[in-house]
Amino acid sequence: MTVDSRTASEAPTGSRRARWLVLGAVAVTLLLWASAFVAIRHLGRDVPPGALSLGRLLVASVALGVLVFRRPRTWPAARDWPLLLLCGVGWFGIYNLALNEAERRIDAGTSALIVQIGPIIVALLATVFLGERMSRWLLIGMAVGFAGVVVIARGFSSGDSGDMVGVWLAVLAAVTYAVGVLAQKPLLGRLPGPEVTWLACIIGAVVCLPWTGELVTVVRDSDASTLWWIAYLGIFPTAIAFSTWAYVLARSDAGTLTLTTFLVPFVATLIAWALLSEVPPPLTFVGGALCIAGVLLTRRKPPSTPVVDG
Repeated sequence: MTVDSRTASEAPTGSRRARWLVLGAVAVTLLLWASAFVAIRHLGRDVPPGALSLGRLLVASVALGVLVFRRPRTWPAARDWPLLLLCGVGWFGIYNLALNEAERRIDAGTSALIVQIGPIIVALLATVFLGERMSRWLLIGMAVGFAGVVVIARGFSSGDSGDMVGVWLAVLAAVTYAVGVLAQKPLLGRLPGPEVTWLACIIGAVVCLPWTGELVTVVRDSDASTLWWIAYLGIFPTAIAFSTWAYVLARSDAGTLTLTTFLVPFVATLIAWALLSEVPPPLTFVGGALCIAGVLLTRRKPPSTPVVDG
């Protein structure tokens, strides 16, 4: 359900329900994306980056396809395909390949820090390409939230952060993430979220097809636990989380929304603590508090200017 903000005062009950739906979708997205970092960390030693990306996207494509084909579909027009290709190739294809390989070369803290440049790129470029407003509170929240990510990364840094190839791969992941979000936002004004996400998944899977041989080897030689983890990545952090993300993005400013992902490294740390017994360093909680404060600051609205009749 879409609620026009201009009629919010006329339909307070519906507006309140819509806000709770959006908040719930944001929470699901952040929780599942954070869990993906834990799953990737768990699989990283046994599953090559290309095979993991392809397996995850194939599972997600099937899961989303079931949803898309159960109801009447809206197919993209010719003008939509360039944006779909940008989103699918960039965010679903190159991003996964680059991040999976980067995390084999640099420590998790450094990787998280670099990837979180992506939301800042989105917030800045959204003012240019999407006409979104850059408010003072958005800038302050951006600075505080990113400072929190820096503190978390510092807590996890082992001093030797890895090679420069890993650093540049993480930069590539951040840039393709930003490109994907900026391409997806206008599409969601014309197409349903499930169709956009499903087509982007398929495009991303096509990008990863050169690693088909690796995936076949993984499926043949791995135990059931590894295959279930790959299936989890495809169904939950990809099919479900990208769908809830599309739902929220269609109803929010891209710049403000993407800055909520500053919370992902902190949530991922808590999940790893609970499931993998990885005890986080004390700085993690300081950084997490800064991330939360930064996200809350981005949600502050500038005071409205009263209109004076002349």
